[in-house]
Order: sequence, then structure tokens, then C-alpha cells
Amino acid sequence: VQLQACGGGLVQAGGSLRLSCAASGRTFTRYSMGWFRQAPGKEREFVAAITWSGSTTYYEDSVKGRFTISRDNAKNTVYLQMNSLKPEDTDVYYCSAQIGQYSATNVFDFWGPGTQVTVSS
Repeated sequence: VQLQACGGGLVQAGGSLRLSCAASGRTFTRYSMGWFRQAPGKEREFVAAITWSGSTTYYEDSVKGRFTISRDNAKNTVYLQMNSLKPEDTDVYYCSAQIGQYSATNVFDFWGPGTQVTVSS
């Protein structure tokens, strides 16, 4: 599967952005989907994940209550709604796909190019 994320940009602290990630192919429902982020010189960090059906979501503690992951299987697209953004949310954000049922201990198999999110104070 090929992934393409978009929706990043520059926003003031307290603002919102919505990232989208479109997946190619006709087997989107085979994949659990996730969002990660990475700052220069730092390890990639898990942000959120969603099961293939969309029934269950998972979040990193620092984004709980502010970010919402969702998916539209008819459009082969996963979203990350980011509200109450903080300067520390500034990173390159990546969407990713994991084959099958989501597991936090399994690797994500496919990655798209990142999209830059910059939050000014």
C-alpha cells in the first residue's frame, strides 16, 4: 500500500489542524493505521492508531483529549484532527499502515512521506 499524507502547516498555539492520509489500493481495511511524529535528531514517536474497523483508537498520553484519529474506509483515508496545539507538537508527522489487527508491539509495515506541522507560540 502507498500512503500520502497532507494537511500540515503553520498554526498558532491553541489552533487546530487536520491531517489526512490517503492510501492506494483496494485492501485498505486489511490495515490498522497509525500516526507518528519525529523531530530532527529524535526518535520517531507514536501518536495515535486505529483498528481496521475504526472501532478502537489508541493515543500517546500527551495528545489524549486533544487529537482524534479516524478513518473513512470508503475513501481509503485516515485522519488526525489536532486541536489545542502546542509548540511541542511541532514535528514531521507520518502516517503508517500495519497489516491486520492492531498491536502496539508489532511493527508498522508501510510508511508515507511526512508532513510538517509547526506550532508557533
